[in-house]
Amino acid sequence: MPTEPGNASHPARPAASGVGRRTLLGAGAALAAGIGAAAGALTGDDRDVRTDGASGAPAPEAAIPFHGARQAGVTAPQQAATHLLALDLPAAASRTAGRTTLRDVLRALTRTLAGTAGGPAPDPRLGDGTPARLTSLVGVGPALASRLGLRVPAALAALPPFPGDRLDPARGDGDLLLQLCADDRWTLSVVAELATTAARDAGATLRWAQSGFLPRTPPGTTPRNLFGFKDGTANPDRRAAEQWVWGPPGPHRDGTVLVYRKIHMELGAFTALPVERQERAIGRRAGDGVPLTGTAEHDDPDIYAKHPNGAYVIPPTAHVRLSSPRLDRGARMLRRSYSYDDGPDDRGLLFCAFMRDPALFTRVQTRLAARDALTPFVRHRASAVAYVLPGAPRGGVLGERL
Repeated sequence: MPTEPGNASHPARPAASGVGRRTLLGAGAALAAGIGAAAGALTGDDRDVRTDGASGAPAPEAAIPFHGARQAGVTAPQQAATHLLALDLPAAASRTAGRTTLRDVLRALTRTLAGTAGGPAPDPRLGDGTPARLTSLVGVGPALASRLGLRVPAALAALPPFPGDRLDPARGDGDLLLQLCADDRWTLSVVAELATTAARDAGATLRWAQSGFLPRTPPGTTPRNLFGFKDGTANPDRRAAEQWVWGPPGPHRDGTVLVYRKIHMELGAFTALPVERQERAIGRRAGDGVPLTGTAEHDDPDIYAKHPNGAYVIPPTAHVRLSSPRLDRGARMLRRSYSYDDGPDDRGLLFCAFMRDPALFTRVQTRLAARDALTPFVRHRASAVAYVLPGAPRGGVLGERL
């Protein structure tokens, strides 16, 4: 996976500076499933989040505002559970008719998702007196954008095929992509039902759905992926995110592009390897996440360091080396990925990364697919790309600039 940038969204973990690396991706894409930290510092969003007057920390169980310049599903601290849904719009007799349906669906989703962020609960199952603590994002797929002539970033495009891909078309792509995140599965199940019903009533159909989770992790530490390695050590800071994640000044400034990959992991085969071989495949130590060239987890991996005999300390096929931003002139992506468990024969990573230009993912994935030592242990089974719309102001609707 495109990995070097770590995940900086867990509220309990201080933001890391420097390049981190991601440990999960294999065969190219990115096996990333980290937790992040300090979303406000990363995004510079202007959300009105309630704080405790004494400490300045978020008030206990405070609702996460839906409205804002940027969607909370990207800017808020990463939560413990996620549910992704892809929607398709019906073929329309004309571009005008298709745009009308799209407006209706976006209006319905805006109303439903905003209704979970404070105020009266939109469903009795969410009405226990505490905020739903939901974040969400809605994105537009490249096929729909082309079909309806929508005003999206020029870089938005479907990914090319990669060697080793085993993609199921029924589990990927989609005209609209919706990601819900919450602290618990109950909230996700209820809101997913409400959102799906609202979208269906407005004319959309459900294409696929997928759930994911993060491990329980002590405050201030990095979570581990299903390979057992720490994953998501450092994401771009606020300044780097403005350059590499968010759109340039103009109509897409508060939008970004999401690349999604469902990556099956051969857990038994990888964990059966000697720990030293696992570490050389990843480029980090298993116990503490320290790069093979460093002394602390958040040290920047030195992909050019060599042993006295001339061999690279981080092997040429190590995941951390092939996904390093140093090979892409410093370009980075924001990773907010999750693990998934669809039964004993299908477990792995839901890679979710945000970037201004998805060509970055293509470059990284191409290198990984060709040489990554993790390739024998991963299979890419689903894929999607979406333009994550700017947020909606109060009284507004998602997608107004389309």
